[in-house]
Amino acid sequence: MEQSNLIKHSNAWVTFTYAAFAGAAGMVGLGILFIPVDIWIKAYLAMGTVMLIQTCVTLTKTLRDQQEAGRLHNRIEDAKTEQLLMRIDRAKD
Repeated sequence: MEQSNLIKHSNAWVTFTYAAFAGAAGMVGLGILFIPVDIWIKAYLAMGTVMLIQTCVTLTKTLRDQQEAGRLHNRIEDAKTEQLLMRIDRAKD
């Protein structure tokens, strides 16, 4: 992959995203822990939260993979088109 296509995030941004995730997960966890309901309801909410986080990560990865595959496909198509145009230019000469 070409260097110009890579997106480099700053260390501050990466740290912020980790902190935001940890803060949100912590708040949800504390909310589940201190909600005044039976333990089995707390367990159900915790399980649902963990599954939601896992599916968000999976969805994000899948969308990113599709985007990368589309980029690769476009680069291959561009290379084929360029090669075809070069052959046509050679045939004219």
